[in-house]
Amino acid sequence: MAQTSIFEANGRTVEYVDEGEGPVPLVLIHGIGRTGEALGVIAHYLASEAGFHVVQIGADVVDDVIAVMDHLGIEDAWIGGHGSGGTLARRVVAEHHERSNGLLLLGVEDEDIALAPALPVLIVQATDDDVTPPVNGERLQATAPERASIKTVAGADHHFPVTHPIETAVIIEEYLDWD
Repeated sequence: MAQTSIFEANGRTVEYVDEGEGPVPLVLIHGIGRTGEALGVIAHYLASEAGFHVVQIGADVVDDVIAVMDHLGIEDAWIGGHGSGGTLARRVVAEHHERSNGLLLLGVEDEDIALAPALPVLIVQATDDDVTPPVNGERLQATAPERASIKTVAGADHHFPVTHPIETAVIIEEYLDWD
């Protein structure tokens, strides 16, 4: 696994992991209170096995995500996250759509954040998730059915990025088709 780095953004300490290389980076935002273990296996698989450039960020505000992207010289990326990290990703993309190539949501929180126009959206939902239930993803997908896709992880709960990391990573890899 790659090593965690620390960046001072707007007076706050932001942890990030920068791993792999690829044509367009994938920025993954951890949910509140989560660290690298939640998305670490997915990120490592995508970086080492699928040839992606993956940046994991432990941030709570939009400006910190953008600051880390600027620090790493990332002009634009697919931006996503799990649970509350996905909600922050939605805010980042809504406020900075010019910095995003698409949105990746691993479990959708029930938040009223409009999808940025014209960008593709991949929603990955676990069938047995009672924290971010599949209906949340279905409602969001219905707001932009021409560009939002839903993929499911059968038999998994809200912790599917930890309990089903390779299955989740393969869904992302196949959707983005970068290799």
